[in-house]
Amino acid sequence: MEMQTALPEVIVERDGAIGRLRLNRPRALNSLNRAMIRTIDKALTEFERDPAIAAVLVTGEGERGLCAGGDIRMIYESGRERPEEGAQFWREEFIVNSRISAFPKPYIAIMDGIVMGGGVGISAHGSHRIVTERTRLAMPETGIGYFTDVGATWLLPRAPGEFGTYLGLTGRDIGAAAAMHARLADSFVSSERIDALVASLGKLPVTATAEQISATINALSSEPPPSALLDHTALIDRCFAFDTVEEILEALETDGSDFARETLQLLKSRSGISLKLTLSLLRAGRDSATLNECLEAEFAACVAMLANPDFYEGVRAAVIDKDRNPNWSVRLDEVTPQMLARFRRYDGAPLFARR
Repeated sequence: MEMQTALPEVIVERDGAIGRLRLNRPRALNSLNRAMIRTIDKALTEFERDPAIAAVLVTGEGERGLCAGGDIRMIYESGRERPEEGAQFWREEFIVNSRISAFPKPYIAIMDGIVMGGGVGISAHGSHRIVTERTRLAMPETGIGYFTDVGATWLLPRAPGEFGTYLGLTGRDIGAAAAMHARLADSFVSSERIDALVASLGKLPVTATAEQISATINALSSEPPPSALLDHTALIDRCFAFDTVEEILEALETDGSDFARETLQLLKSRSGISLKLTLSLLRAGRDSATLNECLEAEFAACVAMLANPDFYEGVRAAVIDKDRNPNWSVRLDEVTPQMLARFRRYDGAPLFARR
């Protein structure tokens, strides 16, 4: 009887002139571990150098999504005793996020199903980002005592108005139309047309340009289903325009609408440290000149996060025990500037060479 060989966690293959990256941990919602990040990095190097590769396509195996994020369980289990492991994971992940943004060939991401955290990092920095009616995109980190990372502090401030601030603070998941509004995606293709799209991309010539790839996507794209969330953009812009979390909460309370009350209740369930850290990084990201500048600031916060009790409590409640009832270490009004300052200090080696 012939033994079957298990497929790798990232399937790297070629389909005509397309270099494919197929995330293959469907039982874990294709969550990224360090081995996967290294495989992606190596494959990007090979695809970049290969003149027979016109573009890169990233997809997720299984029916549930592209990628649910990074391997947060590993960081939870190793963070206190072996913090270098978590720091190294984030270092390598963030460098790959930067590579995707600057990749010299078209980078196509099919953001079907769940796309959260690290899944946003390996898709939303690409040049051609496709969502479907099944897309559920989120940066849900404030709910686990963490903060928006993988370059989201660069992406979210560039959404219209304060929509990115809303997404970063609430961690709410959104569908295709809202993702496109937030400038985290470019095109909508219904899930039933994804196979046809992949086949069409595989037939492109080696000389295919970014414009030809866009035309191939557009031939199968359509308008996304409407998003009820986008009915509230004026309220979001008004209430999330402030530079302190307290002022945002006060504005929501003053508004008093059902949507404002629901949003207020959601924010009050989040870690106070995470809310204030996320807002400060989003505001800094708004004024940053480059993605790499944001990734450096995020990495400094990541390293400090390994000593933050709210991170471990948040992961426990969401991932380990799954009781969805975190007991945060401090209330929002107890979070001091000194507490936040430690997330902005980092004396180790930078992610990127300093010029």
